[in-house]
Amino acid sequence: MKNNILVVAPHCDDEVLGCGGTMAKLASQGHNVYVVAITNGYLGAPELFTAAGTENVRREARLSHQILGVKDSFFFDFPAIRLDVTPAYTLSLQLNKLIKELNIDTLYIPHRGDIHKDHRITYEAAIVAARPINNCPVKRIYAYETLSETEWAPPFGDDVFIPTIFEGIEGFLEKKLEAFGCFVSQKKEFPHSRSLKVIEILSNFRGATVGKTNAEAFMLIREIKD
Repeated sequence: MKNNILVVAPHCDDEVLGCGGTMAKLASQGHNVYVVAITNGYLGAPELFTAAGTENVRREARLSHQILGVKDSFFFDFPAIRLDVTPAYTLSLQLNKLIKELNIDTLYIPHRGDIHKDHRITYEAAIVAARPINNCPVKRIYAYETLSETEWAPPFGDDVFIPTIFEGIEGFLEKKLEAFGCFVSQKKEFPHSRSLKVIEILSNFRGATVGKTNAEAFMLIREIKD
């Protein structure tokens, strides 16, 4: 049975950092994998991001999605770094509409404790959008970790990422690294978190936690079994 999977990314590249290997694995198994990037940098902070820069990172995202086998990519235009002053219901409604149009049964969303407010707000909006009412098709919700956001959060209980699901990605780490390599505008040099080396190190660590070479870790938010 094919699943319809939606990866919700606050910003372009979060989806690859958080679950690029899992996306490639699921796509290779014949599942329908979709990505939606929530924000537009230029519309949110034109003093920091240019229109050309925003379009360029979206182009990089599309290239990376092709490598991972993503069926389709969507880009919303909510203001980056200003989601905290955006009416939350507007984001939830737009996400809910997309979820129903694609008949999504599985959601991957950012961790609520991430240091970036856009991540927390995206998490909350996705949870509202996927409420188990009004024939919402979502049966499974997982939160992923995002390098340079999750591990930099304050060390308090409510913000800690505690993985409960480990997805082995042996044979797919290379796809993840290749996909992130498309983000020329975003990748950094080691020891920065957004470097190819650190992505591989985290994959090794998460894998070793459960006796595998490579893995991605998630928190199970909800699973509905019929």
